[in-house]
Amino acid sequence: MYQKNEKLEEFNNFIRFRKVAVIGLGVSNIPLLDYLYQKQATVTVFDNREIDNIPADIMNKISNYGFTYSFGENALEKLRDFAVIFRSPSCLPTKPELEREAKNGAIVTTEIELFMKMCPAKIIGVTGSDGKTTTTSLIYAILQDAGYHTFLGGNIGTPLFTKLPEITEEDMVVLELSSFQLMGMDISPEIAVITNITPNHLNIHKDYEEYIESKKNIFKYQDEKGIVVLNYDNEITRNCAREVKGQVKFFSSKNKLDNGYIVDEHVVKKCQDKIRKHLLHTDEIILRGNHNYENVATALAATESLVDAEKAVATIKEFKPVAHRIEFVREINGAKWYNDSSSSSPTRTIAGIQAFDKEGIVLIAGGYDKNLDYTTLAKPILEKVSTLILMGQTAGKIFEAVKAEMENQNKQLPIYMANDLDQAIVLAKKYVRQGEVVLFSPASASFDMFKNAVERGEKFKEKVNKL
Repeated sequence: MYQKNEKLEEFNNFIRFRKVAVIGLGVSNIPLLDYLYQKQATVTVFDNREIDNIPADIMNKISNYGFTYSFGENALEKLRDFAVIFRSPSCLPTKPELEREAKNGAIVTTEIELFMKMCPAKIIGVTGSDGKTTTTSLIYAILQDAGYHTFLGGNIGTPLFTKLPEITEEDMVVLELSSFQLMGMDISPEIAVITNITPNHLNIHKDYEEYIESKKNIFKYQDEKGIVVLNYDNEITRNCAREVKGQVKFFSSKNKLDNGYIVDEHVVKKCQDKIRKHLLHTDEIILRGNHNYENVATALAATESLVDAEKAVATIKEFKPVAHRIEFVREINGAKWYNDSSSSSPTRTIAGIQAFDKEGIVLIAGGYDKNLDYTTLAKPILEKVSTLILMGQTAGKIFEAVKAEMENQNKQLPIYMANDLDQAIVLAKKYVRQGEVVLFSPASASFDMFKNAVERGEKFKEKVNKL
């Protein structure tokens, strides 16, 4: 049933013939080009890549639409006198050019922020340093199976701004939101989730405090009707509860809460006034690892007011791992190979290592350096890993951390350096033993060798399937 979206119509009328800037030609901004052309905005496209590095199909679109453009390292020098500026998430609002334009009256926003301001449906937003995608996907699956007409977006799914005409008040929207998307936002979803907060993206954020404050925007603008799901075991997220205006729901795998959702003795339980109801055993969950059992507890807390627990549990039992997150690839000579390419931080790789209780692990790690500390990764590696293979910019950092822990514990671990992913896979095949697993869990970003973590994971699977 069609419902008139007055906010969207007002925006469409506002941008007609006005100067609109689109900064960054990433996934979320490409559909905007079509939309803005249809609404007769006067568009200029900005990107820090040189024109030769812009895909031909995108350049054809820009040319066909008659848009002007500014490319290269100094592209933003021409960012002046725009009514609306759509920034890509990685182009932070603290950039001097953006701050200047905002002071001059420009609306500086992102595709996802504007979507949230105009969306008539209830929104569940998920952020965190780790576990965002699995938790978001679990929530989406629970709502879908419960009969809601549900949209998935943000960091995953489809860019949703151009879907606004289709969305009604009866629908549900689930968004995965990064710190880059949340930074500068002045709107929060009705239900907000923070899986955890640990150091990440410190190569882009000014400091850790800026990163934390960006994450808090997911609940900061809620009213008293808002719901916030927080990780009780993470000190930063636990303390966020003090700033919440509405209802707080905790989850934990380390504490027996009086109220909330816990993972206790291999059982996911709902706690209410100290009464604990068993919902499902971890053996019934296809996902592996304690971190994924926490994600299950989080999804149950987030959907509690919308879906009956029994229905939600039925969905969880059938839910398979999201691609590139401890994703089983194949078995070769009695050894199982897993793609965990999305693990781009030490905490996520630690979780991946700990997901294998009994098997020895040949670990392939390393990648682009986000200025993270790898000290915490060393001890789990020494405890669980039989052979360590390192590659990429962070190989030296990880090696030094593990070497220091080896000296501290007076232990030895075979460590090999690989020039690239191909060599790393060859080494892994050579040294893995029957009954062990090969875990590709980089603990680092992908940008030194790949476009993104998805491409990195796909390349890993492709090469392993050719062995």
